Amino acid sequence: MARGSGAADHNSVRVRHLLSVLVGAVAVAALVGASTTATAGRACGNALGTDGYAYAGHQATHRGHGVRATLTVVRQPSVESGHVAGWVGVGGPGQGADGKDAWIQAGVASMPGMDPFIYAEITREGRDPEFVLLEQGVPVGRSHHLAVLEMSGRPGWWRVWVDGQPATDPVRLRESSGRWAPIATAESWNGGASSCNAFSFRFERVSVSYGGGGSWRPFVAGHRFLDGPYKLRDLASAPAETGAYRRSLASDTVMPYAFVAASS
Repeated sequence: MARGSGAADHNSVRVRHLLSVLVGAVAVAALVGASTTATAGRACGNALGTDGYAYAGHQATHRGHGVRATLTVVRQPSVESGHVAGWVGVGGPGQGADGKDAWIQAGVASMPGMDPFIYAEITREGRDPEFVLLEQGVPVGRSHHLAVLEMSGRPGWWRVWVDGQPATDPVRLRESSGRWAPIATAESWNGGASSCNAFSFRFERVSVSYGGGGSWRPFVAGHRFLDGPYKLRDLASAPAETGAYRRSLASDTVMPYAFVAASS
C-alpha cells in the first residue's frame, strides 16, 4: 500500500487504493465515452511506489463528520494504464469496526480511453468495495461540488452529495461517527504496467464538517501525501481557528482553503 511522504500523526489513516474494482470493468467502459488524451506533464511508473500507486493531497488535522470540495479537472488526463482520480472521503483500510476496512469516498476519475466521470466508492465492514457511477463525460474545466457527509441525527450513517443533491442512499458504517480525519487527494495507479499517467485536479472550498448534516469549517491541512514527482500547490490556506459554520452543501460562500494536485 502506498503512503504519502512524511510521518502521519495518530489521527492519520492510510490512503486506500481507489478504483481497483474498475480494472477490467467492461460494463463501466461501455458507459463512458472515449477521449483524446494529452501527453504533457507525464510522471512515469518507475517514480511511483512499488505497487504502482502514488498520491498528492492532504489529510485534515482534526477528525470530522464529513468533507467536501469543489473539484475541477484542470486538463484532460493522460492515462496509459490503470487510472487517475481526484477525491474526498473518510475511512480506509482497517479503520472500520473491529479493525475491518470501511470507507466512503467520492471523486472524479479517468481510465484509458475514457472521459472523466464522477463516482462514489463505498466499503462496509467485511464486504467488497462497491463502485457507483454517478455522472459520465465530465468536461475539462467544469467544476462539481462533491461531499461525503454523515447524516444529521443519524450517527454512523453517511451519504455522498453531488452539486448540493444526495447522490447515494444512506450508508451505515458502524462505529464511524467522529472517528476519521477527512482526506482530499489526487491518486494515480499504473495498472501494474510500466506506464505514465498525467493529471491535474483543482480542489477549492475544501471544508470539514464538525457535526452531522453539515457544520462546515475550512479544511486545515495536516498530514501531506506527496509521492514521486507529483506536485501540490496551495491556492489559499485556512487558519486553524477561523471559518463559519455552514448548513447548505450548495452554499456559494468561498471557503478559504484550495490547492492544485498535479503530475507536473
